[in-house]
Amino acid sequence: MNGTEIRKAERKDTALIFEFIKGLAEYEKMSDEVVADESLLEEWIFDKEKAEVLFALSDGKEVGFALFFHNFSTFMGRAGIYLEDLYVKPEYRGQGHGKALLRALAAITVERGCGRLEWVCLDWNKPSIDFYLSLGAQRMDEWTTYRVTGEALKKLAEQ
Repeated sequence: MNGTEIRKAERKDTALIFEFIKGLAEYEKMSDEVVADESLLEEWIFDKEKAEVLFALSDGKEVGFALFFHNFSTFMGRAGIYLEDLYVKPEYRGQGHGKALLRALAAITVERGCGRLEWVCLDWNKPSIDFYLSLGAQRMDEWTTYRVTGEALKKLAEQ
């Protein structure tokens, strides 16, 4: 796609992954919620192998990333891939890099025999929503995401 290359992240890319995460957090106006650091990312992505990362490259330079992991659908009886983060640097948007990352993820999903590729998007992010819909993604309006973190998570675990 417009010369976009895709490569899988390696351990030596941990600082770069963190850089992209901070860029995404800034775009989403959530920088104050980033508690991760390079050490945690290295542990969970490369030591524990709980997530994977792809980079989109333009002229050999990393311009976008996608962080993903497997989930499981009991209804389908098979794993799926959950895209946690997709981010392309602002100056490289509209050049096909995001689409190249999603195409690579779709190919991995199919290659691994997974049943679906899914993600969430902030409801104010119209450019991304329009982009996803143009690719054939379906909005799941009947689902609401719930989350338990921090003290509420600890309290629930202790009950």
